[in-house]
Amino acid sequence: QVQVVESGGGLVQAGESLTLSCTVSGLTFDDYSMGWFRQAPGKEREGVSCIDWSGSSTYYTDSVKGRFTISRDNAKNTLYLRMNSLKPEDTAMYYCAAVPAVRGLLTMCSRGGAVMDYWGKGTQVTVSS
Repeated sequence: QVQVVESGGGLVQAGESLTLSCTVSGLTFDDYSMGWFRQAPGKEREGVSCIDWSGSSTYYTDSVKGRFTISRDNAKNTLYLRMNSLKPEDTAMYYCAAVPAVRGLLTMCSRGGAVMDYWGKGTQVTVSS
């Protein structure tokens, strides 16, 4: 059975940093591209950042460029999101998701991740002002 488990969320003040982790089991991790998505109350889910199977190509939505960094460690079946200079508008439930690597990064991160196949339950990030 495929399992996708996020961790690392919490409550921080604006300007601080946080690192999210996502551990995947039940599939061949380096056959999959990965992504981070978020959803705030009353808003649609949006793609935050996506990464190809090798980590050589990445995509970031405009609102997080220069602040967030996505990475992966294929030996550990783990995906990361380093979040610097956090803002209150980053407050959301953050989800990790996987899809076979044939998908392009923009396709993966658009439409709220509609093409993604496997999803975690999410980890809450709250940024206070």
